[in-house]
Amino acid sequence: MASGEILTFNEPHPPAENAIEAFNVVLPTIKSEIVKSRRHWDLHEPKMWSRAQGLSDKELVDFTIENDLVEIRSAPTSYGVIILGKIRIPAVDDEEGAGFVHVREDVIFHSLFTDEAERDADGRPTKWRAVQTADVSLEFFNE
Repeated sequence: MASGEILTFNEPHPPAENAIEAFNVVLPTIKSEIVKSRRHWDLHEPKMWSRAQGLSDKELVDFTIENDLVEIRSAPTSYGVIILGKIRIPAVDDEEGAGFVHVREDVIFHSLFTDEAERDADGRPTKWRAVQTADVSLEFFNE
């Protein structure tokens, strides 16, 4: 299994045509997984997708790779390449600024980054975030 410690990612950069093509292949899966993730988290911890509260599923996934994939990073593995992508969610633009989801693509779509952060003294998270801000760096995640 890949991990952030053993992979060497290139620096964040705008996507080239090959990355746009790769993300477009899995675009329906990305959109489906975003909707599925929000429904899952709404049952367990609604704060995870709170920045998208009030948006319909259609509004949440109303993005295109050509216009909204704003940054990528990649790293070679023994089985191919892992590509991380930062995708803007146009319908999320609140007091924190624009909203983004971070996705991981291996040979096929792999996962969405959901952050359980700011842990209390007992190690329990006090902040949940699926929609990131622009300043959250695109880093490897294993979810």
